[in-house]
Amino acid sequence: MKKILVILAAGIGSRYGGGIKQLEAVDDQGHLIIDYSIHDAIAAGFNKIVFIIRHDIEEDFRERIGKRIKNIAAPLGVELEYAFQEVSYLPQMSNEDMVRLSSRTKPWGTGHAVLCAADFIDAPFAVINADDYYGQEGFKKAAEFLDNNDYALVGYVLKNTLSENGGVTRGICTVDDDKLVSISETKNIVKNKDSAEADGKKLNSDSLVSMNFWCYPQMFLDVLKESFPRFLSELNDPMKDEYLLPVIADQMLKTGVKYSVLPTTAQWFGVTYKEDKPIVVENIHQLHSSGVYKEDLYSDLM
Repeated sequence: MKKILVILAAGIGSRYGGGIKQLEAVDDQGHLIIDYSIHDAIAAGFNKIVFIIRHDIEEDFRERIGKRIKNIAAPLGVELEYAFQEVSYLPQMSNEDMVRLSSRTKPWGTGHAVLCAADFIDAPFAVINADDYYGQEGFKKAAEFLDNNDYALVGYVLKNTLSENGGVTRGICTVDDDKLVSISETKNIVKNKDSAEADGKKLNSDSLVSMNFWCYPQMFLDVLKESFPRFLSELNDPMKDEYLLPVIADQMLKTGVKYSVLPTTAQWFGVTYKEDKPIVVENIHQLHSSGVYKEDLYSDLM
C-alpha cells in the first residue's frame, strides 16, 4: 500500500546559512532535523515523500536537501516529489476576488500548503513540519494507521515538547476514548520545574498536544478544495488570516467527523529559540550513542 509523507517546508527561509534554523546541521555528518524524519518515515513503511516548498528556494533546497534524499530514496523505491506553495494559488476564485487578494504576501497557512500538493497525493498520507524532530514511534503509529484510510492526530505529551528557553504555543487536545474532542491553541506555555503554565495558569503537563503531525485519507483533499474558497470569502483580515490544519480539524469535529489520537511518549524537539540548538544537537548525539541511529544515518535502510 502506498503511504505518503507530506513535509511542510514552504516556511523555511530564502537563504541558507546565516541562522536559518530549519537548515542548520544537527550532527557531525551535516544532517538536518528533516533527515531524521525522512529516515524514520522510510523505516516505518512510507514509500513516497512530497516536499512542499516555494519556487524562490527550489534551487537551494534541492542542493541542500533534495539531492541527498534523492540518492537515498531511489534505491529504496521511495518516490520523491516537489509541490510549490505560492500565495497567488487561489483555486475557484473569481478574477475580482483574486485582484482583491493580490497584495497578500503572507503564506495562507498549512491547509493551503497541503492543497497546493494535491496533484501529488494519490494515497493516504501524513503531514509533518520540516523542522521538528518527532521520534520513531510517531512514524510507526502513523504508518500503521494509514491502513485504516481515516483521520488521526499523533499526540505528544505536553511536558515532552517544551523549551528550556522561553514560551511556546501548543494545541492542547481534549481526548475521549482515544478520539479527539477539540484542540485549544494555548500561547506562552513555559516550563515551571516539573509542571507547565501559560500566563500564570497551571496546565496539566501530561496533556496531549498537537505538533502538526496528521494522518489523512486521500479524500481529505476534497474537504480542502471545498472549504478553502469558503475560508477566503469569510476573511476577517485578508492580509493575515491563515487556513490552518488544526482549525480545519476543529471545524470537522463539530460536524461529526472523527479523528483518532495516536499517543506517543517520544521526546519532541526543535529549534524554537536560538539557544535550543545545542540541546537539539546533544539530543541527537544521545540518540546515536544509545543505538537508535547508526553513525551513518541512512545505512540501516540500505
